[in-house]
Amino acid sequence: MGFTSVPFAASSFGYASYRIPVLTLAPDGSLLALAEGRKASSADSGEIDIVQRRSTDGGLTWGPQSIVTSHGVNTAGNPAIVTDPASGDLVLLSCGNLGSVSEADIMKGLATRQVYVQRSTDSGATWTTPADITSQVKASWMRWYATGPGRGVAVSQGDRAGRLVIPADHSRIPAAGTTDTGAELKYLGAHGVVSDDGGHTWRIAYTSSTPNGAINENETAIAELPDGRLYANCRDQGGTVPGTRADTWSTDGGNTLQSAFRVQAGITTPAVHGSLLQVPDGPLLYAGPEHPDGRVAMAVRRSDDAGRTWWTCRKISGLHAAYSSMAMLTPDMVGLLYETGDWGPYDRIELTAVPVSEL
Repeated sequence: MGFTSVPFAASSFGYASYRIPVLTLAPDGSLLALAEGRKASSADSGEIDIVQRRSTDGGLTWGPQSIVTSHGVNTAGNPAIVTDPASGDLVLLSCGNLGSVSEADIMKGLATRQVYVQRSTDSGATWTTPADITSQVKASWMRWYATGPGRGVAVSQGDRAGRLVIPADHSRIPAAGTTDTGAELKYLGAHGVVSDDGGHTWRIAYTSSTPNGAINENETAIAELPDGRLYANCRDQGGTVPGTRADTWSTDGGNTLQSAFRVQAGITTPAVHGSLLQVPDGPLLYAGPEHPDGRVAMAVRRSDDAGRTWWTCRKISGLHAAYSSMAMLTPDMVGLLYETGDWGPYDRIELTAVPVSEL
């Protein structure tokens, strides 16, 4: 039977707002909910920490809140998590920048953005200090940079089994001679970073980034399909093609893409991050708001053909709703952690448990 709980509520534990939910089932069976704790407001810049709560009863109740990543008065954000199957460690990638700068400042080259990795050897009870891996995963032609957010993939099949894959997005530096500042949406693109040693070292793998303005790849979710392919679905931020989603596949563990991201008009949604989950021996799921113009009406869609087509299988709520993250709570239950509220989408981050039989 399904249930709901609220691990994060605005104006609690010293944070004005919580955003960017991440849900994962740790190796010891505990459930971890992570989010950005935003000190002053729901704005994307300022003093922001990555915080966490753990549940030992499948999400019914939540333990104390703790800080996973903090850069003092600066911004820590875009948590993206994956479990290394070899060691059982949780591996967390995130980004950081000065709290006084905006995304537009970074896209214009007026400030920079760093990338960090952390590990937990005890299913999220403790975490290592963030280690800077910017030089490994950020190319010289990138300005803006964001990991995930959400869950990455540990490849389970083929000769790349064990590889960790984290989807990411970036912006490009404009070509020499142009009057563009770099803040134009056409410079957005997507890429993936991979690790073949359990998350200790990383490199850039696939990229999809053509500044023609047709599809402006942004925040990306990824899932491993039953046939071993990786399916990636991204936010299209202001592209000229119809719709706000795009997708593609990889047949080589994320090294390359089958094609550049192409429009996925079967998912009607505003410009927003969406989440993916491949149910074992079940459907591929996508979660995100269903309203075409605003962040309202959270719904779960399913695909029975590896992401080619989609249909709504479960309407979650008619309230405000935005970012989400999904994980299996049990073999028979899907957990959906999402931003929602009665008067706005960032009042709380709520967990809804839905039986697989209802999807």
